[in-house]
Amino acid sequence: MQDIFNNINLLAVFVASIVCFVIGAIWFGPKTFYPIWMKAQGREVPKERVEMKKGETLLMFGGTYLGTLIQVLTLAIIVGAARLLHPVTWGTGLFLGFLFSVGLGAFASLSHRMFSHPEFKVYKSLKVWIIEVGQDVVCLSIAGAILGAWS
Repeated sequence: MQDIFNNINLLAVFVASIVCFVIGAIWFGPKTFYPIWMKAQGREVPKERVEMKKGETLLMFGGTYLGTLIQVLTLAIIVGAARLLHPVTWGTGLFLGFLFSVGLGAFASLSHRMFSHPEFKVYKSLKVWIIEVGQDVVCLSIAGAILGAWS
């Protein structure tokens, strides 16, 4: 078990988590998927800048980064375990990130999302789910490539 943790490069985890955080900011930006995502949830897209208290801003962005860091660290443990069996390249890491994000992340949230639309519009819920997990799949695949390449 200790060998798995010895195979984790914390600098790679940090870099990959920052990359994922930036991808998420772009993915849910006002010119990308944010308006589509909001409308699919049955919510209005704010026309003016939303003012939040400092604590709320810190919780939103800090919590988002913490969640990303935990996902990447978990993926690093998986990549570390894989290294015990076989050399891991960026391609292997990319595959493991994709597999982890789709197999565990994406489909764990599917049933929750199907029942989440306030008017039970399942097609809109599916659209929201695709946007949300699409970002997770892209991020964790790239994070896996970074972790796999960075020995």
